[in-house]
Amino acid sequence: MRLNLSWLLAVGCAFNAHAAGRLVVENAWIRAAPPGAMMLAGYATLRNAGDGSLTVIGAQSDEFGDVSLHESVEENGLERMRPLGEFQIAPDARVQFAPGGKHFMLMQPKHELRVGDKVKIHISTSSGARADAEFVVRDVAP
Repeated sequence: MRLNLSWLLAVGCAFNAHAAGRLVVENAWIRAAPPGAMMLAGYATLRNAGDGSLTVIGAQSDEFGDVSLHESVEENGLERMRPLGEFQIAPDARVQFAPGGKHFMLMQPKHELRVGDKVKIHISTSSGARADAEFVVRDVAP
């Protein structure tokens, strides 16, 4: 029996194919803060436009000393912030980062940010892929 090499390659590729998530960042914005503020908050909708789940593991920006993912929660009648940690987004699902809930905590801005300024934030996934988003400084949500 003679095997066709191209058939073997096609079958091998089919076994190695897998579903992958693709992170898309929508409506990204940073709430304007008073001059000298050392902490700002960023918001956006994270959408998985791929055909497999994805795991968001963190964020980074050259414009800030530190970027972390947090959420505000009520515990015993008090509003608290806690680190969000890694989280999954299913295919075609969205995770909303909005005032009073999940947010990007933007620490130690490297320069003063004014309404209309744009800042790049890189959001990383466990696959090694990242989404680079442009966040616009605004007085109110888009």
